[in-house]
Amino acid sequence: MARPKGIYILDLRFSDNIYGPEQQAAIAEMVDVVAPPMSQQEVQKNLEVVREVDFIFSGWGAPRMSVDFLAAAPKLQAVFYASGTVKGFVTDEFWERGIRLSGANSVFVLPVAEFTISQILFCLKHGWRYALETRRRRTYAEHREVPGAYGTTVGLISLGAIARRVVELLRPYDLNVIAFDPFFPAAEAEKLGVKLVSLEEVFAKSDVVSLHAPLLPETRKMISAAHFAAMKSGASFINTARAGVVDEAGLVEVFKQRPDLFAVLDVMYPEPPATDHPFFDLPNVIITPHIAGCMSLECRRGGQFVVDEVGRYLRGEPLRGEITRERLAFIA
Repeated sequence: MARPKGIYILDLRFSDNIYGPEQQAAIAEMVDVVAPPMSQQEVQKNLEVVREVDFIFSGWGAPRMSVDFLAAAPKLQAVFYASGTVKGFVTDEFWERGIRLSGANSVFVLPVAEFTISQILFCLKHGWRYALETRRRRTYAEHREVPGAYGTTVGLISLGAIARRVVELLRPYDLNVIAFDPFFPAAEAEKLGVKLVSLEEVFAKSDVVSLHAPLLPETRKMISAAHFAAMKSGASFINTARAGVVDEAGLVEVFKQRPDLFAVLDVMYPEPPATDHPFFDLPNVIITPHIAGCMSLECRRGGQFVVDEVGRYLRGEPLRGEITRERLAFIA
């Protein structure tokens, strides 16, 4: 049986981070790679390069599966995507062709969950407040009451894949976890050890609130000034999701009035923010430049996931990251 042919098509800025030497060597043992990694723009100028390919190995910057692209790749059997959401490049024509799709979203949630856990624990100790005050004073800041990581409450907004991983990582700690997600089954939440409550209760009862909701028309500015105003004394807010879910003006208003609150924002709108954004002047707001997701060698998880998936495909085994048209409606 002839060996399958494959090609890497993705944003070349991320190519080496995702598919390192080990991953490329492992794929080359299973597949004849027909060309060096190419960007979607390069491929569009020379569609003949995909004429014989069976597999596409991709990541951020995947080619859109348009009618013209699919017509140029008549032998395409499977696309292996080593990044997060696939919604930006799949099309109806792609599904109608019966091409299989595997995505590494399940491994790409881990860095965000790890970052979130680090900030939850740090915020429960008021770590940022102490660090900034110690630098400002040039001596140790005075110890005050902090929530701490024993018997306190973490509130999650939305129980998507990242938030569920956060729940798993929180299990070793003596913390209570509550969540707001009107679409998540109560029985499943109980299995996770999470109590479902209203959005208002999440803010009123939590020592740390972590936002994981997607940005949709119905969630835009869902988190308002009233929610922040209801937070417990000394509570913290973490956003690794989308800035548009938060009314930023409301956050500024409340955090100016409530110096006891603290926020860690890994996302803003727009990115990067304007240099005169009021967040930069708030001593109780920390901004990180969208670093919660995969960075540098962390991206290799996606490449290794693809290596493993290609092996499963060729052995006729089920794909762990298989995405169908039906399943796509329920994942990021």
